[in-house]
Amino acid sequence: MDHLSDAGTPIFAVQDLCFSYPNQIAALDHVSLTVRPGEKLAILGSNGSGKSTLLKILDGLYFPDRGSVKAFGQELTEQALRDDRFNFEFRSRVGFVFQDSDAQLFMPSVWDEIAFAPLQFNLDPTEVTARVEAALAALQIEKLRERPPHQLSGGEKKRVSLASVFSLSPEVWLLDEPSAGLDPRSVSWLIDFITAQDKAQKTVVVATHDLELAKTTTRRAYVLNEQHQIIAEGATRDLLANNDLLVRANLER
Repeated sequence: MDHLSDAGTPIFAVQDLCFSYPNQIAALDHVSLTVRPGEKLAILGSNGSGKSTLLKILDGLYFPDRGSVKAFGQELTEQALRDDRFNFEFRSRVGFVFQDSDAQLFMPSVWDEIAFAPLQFNLDPTEVTARVEAALAALQIEKLRERPPHQLSGGEKKRVSLASVFSLSPEVWLLDEPSAGLDPRSVSWLIDFITAQDKAQKTVVVATHDLELAKTTTRRAYVLNEQHQIIAEGATRDLLANNDLLVRANLER
C-alpha cells in the first residue's frame, strides 16, 4: 500500500456515510464532511446525535455500513488497517482522546500510561523517556508521574489522557467531548492546550455540545441534528449566532 498522502490532500474526506449499531439503532445518516490540514473544526450536536460515533469512525475504531471514509487520501477500512505499514502511519499521525478518561487509562502509573504508546512504536528508550518528560511538562503534571491514574481527579485524568496522546506528537487530534465533567479552571487550561496545538499547526477536530468551547477553539463547524444528519456547515461563530439552527439541533432551547 502507498504511503499516506502528503500535505494538500484533505486529512479526512467522508462521503455519504451511514452507520447503525448492532441493535439497528441508527447513529449516522448519509453524512459527508471534509477535514482540511491544519484547521480547527467542531462537530456540534446534542447527546445522541452521532458526533462521538463519527469521531470513532474517523479514528478507525468503527467502520461505516455504507459510504466511504478517506484518511490522507487513502481509504480507511478494516482491511487497510490490517496492513502494518498503513496502520503504523495512521496511528502515528492521528490521536484520539476519549470523552471518558477511564476508558482510555489502564496502566499502573501516569508515567507508564504516557510511555505506553511510544513503546508500541519501538522507539529507542531514550526517545521514549524524552517524549514522556515533554508530555508531563506540556500538561503540567510532572508531580503526578508515579500516581495511579484511577486515583486522580477528573481534571487530572483528562490531562493524563491528553499527555498519553501528546507523547506521539500526532498531526491530528480527535477530541471527544473534551470539556465533559471538567470544572471551569480545567476548561480554561483545556482551551489553552487546544490553542497551543493551533500554534503548532496541528489539525484539531472537537466533537462537543459545549458551544463556548467550540466558539473559543474552532473556526469551522458541522452541525448534526437528532436524526443523525448534518444540517449545517460554516464558520463556527456564524453557526453559533443562528439561534433557529441551534434550536433545531437541540443545542439551545
